[in-house]
Amino acid sequence: MLRPMTSEPLLQVELPGVRKLKSGKVREIFDLGDCLLLVATDRVSAFDCILPNGIPQKGEVLTQISHFWFDRFASAIPNHRLAGPNDPLPPILQPFQAWLQRRCMVVKKATPLAIECVVRGYLAGSGWKEYRQSQTVCGLSLPAGLSECAELPEPLFTPATKAESGHDENISLEEAARIVGSEIVEEARKASLFLYQSARDYARARGIVIADTKFEFGMFEGKLILIDEVLTPDSSRFWPADQYQPGRGQASFDKQFVRDYLETLAWDKTPPAPALPADVVTKTQAKYLEAFERLTGRSLGTP
Repeated sequence: MLRPMTSEPLLQVELPGVRKLKSGKVREIFDLGDCLLLVATDRVSAFDCILPNGIPQKGEVLTQISHFWFDRFASAIPNHRLAGPNDPLPPILQPFQAWLQRRCMVVKKATPLAIECVVRGYLAGSGWKEYRQSQTVCGLSLPAGLSECAELPEPLFTPATKAESGHDENISLEEAARIVGSEIVEEARKASLFLYQSARDYARARGIVIADTKFEFGMFEGKLILIDEVLTPDSSRFWPADQYQPGRGQASFDKQFVRDYLETLAWDKTPPAPALPADVVTKTQAKYLEAFERLTGRSLGTP
């Protein structure tokens, strides 16, 4: 099935002749034999439910931001990418290249670690909720008197288990070591903190506060490599730096418009999720595109 270039959101991906391995909340994974193809759709989820309509170009933004960071950190941290954003796709994918290339990535067949590598630089979300109860974040003690969204004294590495559905569960460093091994988790911890701190400083100079983020690593030929998406508005909490003010919730560059709209509805947050109105879709798309433009210094353009 050839798909024409369109401004409509791409919600499903089928590639005749290419075997699909998995369909996640956003990504589709295809088997190319000696490597994998990751395709980012425009699907959007909230409260663990996939919404019936998506955000146009969202998948392109996630893919191209990941390419940007993979390029930036390639010399410091090895990654799973086998081709750059402008490289030709394998012959089997040539019929789909026109609409597929900006939202796909050809990658190594790495074995993912069974933990998520989360780094928190600011006191937000579940971390703020826990801090108010116990003055800790993921069991790690913090100074008294911190306010909501305050910058932490030092970034925290807070691993989590992976959940096929629902929320990931925070775990201790000791539990992470039991799952993947102490040497591997220490290597992942150091890499995660390096990546976060480097990206945080870069993004802040371009008007974005990266409050926290989630990295995924895998093993390939006996070595730890960076995989999946990297430092995107879906895997991170991005705030506009010129509006940042501790002591309250922050504006964001992600699907906050989606969550805010859904909170106004009499919806019990179980499937089926309601469709999004056009203005919420437009505002959310604009935020994703703005994040891309601020980070990369260029425009993504339109199909």
